[in-house]
Amino acid sequence: MRVLAALLTAPLLGVALSSAPVAQASQVKVVAAKVTLSRTTVAVASLNTVPVTVTVEGSGHGESVYVRFKRVSGSGPEDEFFSMPLKLVDGNGNPGLWRGTLNVPSTANGTIEPDGVYSGEYIYGAEPGEPDPVSSPPVLTVNGTHVPKLTALITPKVVPYNQPWTIRYTVTDSQTGKPYGTKLKLWVREDNRCVESLGNETSLTDASGNITLKYGASPNGDWLHCMMLPGKPAPVGGIAALVKRPAAISATPSRTSAPVGTIVPVNGTVTHGGGCPVNLQRLYGASAWRTVGTAKVRASGRFTLNAQPAYKGNIPYRAQLPACYNKVAGVSKTFTIRGV
Repeated sequence: MRVLAALLTAPLLGVALSSAPVAQASQVKVVAAKVTLSRTTVAVASLNTVPVTVTVEGSGHGESVYVRFKRVSGSGPEDEFFSMPLKLVDGNGNPGLWRGTLNVPSTANGTIEPDGVYSGEYIYGAEPGEPDPVSSPPVLTVNGTHVPKLTALITPKVVPYNQPWTIRYTVTDSQTGKPYGTKLKLWVREDNRCVESLGNETSLTDASGNITLKYGASPNGDWLHCMMLPGKPAPVGGIAALVKRPAAISATPSRTSAPVGTIVPVNGTVTHGGGCPVNLQRLYGASAWRTVGTAKVRASGRFTLNAQPAYKGNIPYRAQLPACYNKVAGVSKTFTIRGV
């Protein structure tokens, strides 16, 4: 879930998926491990999985290991896949032979290959140990059909800070555009729970593949929200959703007139906008707004820009907030400073 991880690490106005594996036992770094697969191609449809036997030859591990697979080609709602624990079937681990199963989902459509061997078993959200690289990794071609499509719809599209809102997650068949016709179990999370242990708590869609969550007018709208398709042992797909907030910017000049060339401080606020850039724009001609100054919104939400009347007469200005974190772009009301 690397997309979710990237979103969570962004400074979301004081808020933040990485499905990182964890080593359950100390391991000795080896040069490389050899991975072989019982099949080189597999066909899998919709929400089903097909087992492929995975064998690892290596050293420096205990009773079990697991293998991470990464996408080589194709596309889908997930790019990383993990085997079930592979059990030691020969040797004592130095060296050893481990064997187990990779449950291949349709979301792996394309080609995947093993790129790391870890001690222990995969646990979602924990820090990884150092993996053994894989020598000459075999490629597994996956013919995925009726792959699930994941969507998230937030209503309203831009959520005012003082209003409730909803998010609807939907799972449909990407090939037909229709639901699978049965209720589906999903992992639905928010904020840090998107990257922490998933536990056994699941949510159930309706037969149309929808699940709708309602939220009040609370700050948690600024958190990352996520939905994942359960798999064994890891999610086989996921989607992240971030509530968009209005610019909510205002600005007022400290003076409405000043001699030409004089600096006039312009004070303003951006609701929950600490750390965002803000621009002072001046109107040129009938409709061309050009940036003539830039500042950063302080932690308090306030900012100060400096206007400087360039000629005698009424000069229109406005403060402009570019899209920042989860805030959409917006402008303040136009104000005038008269150059004298």
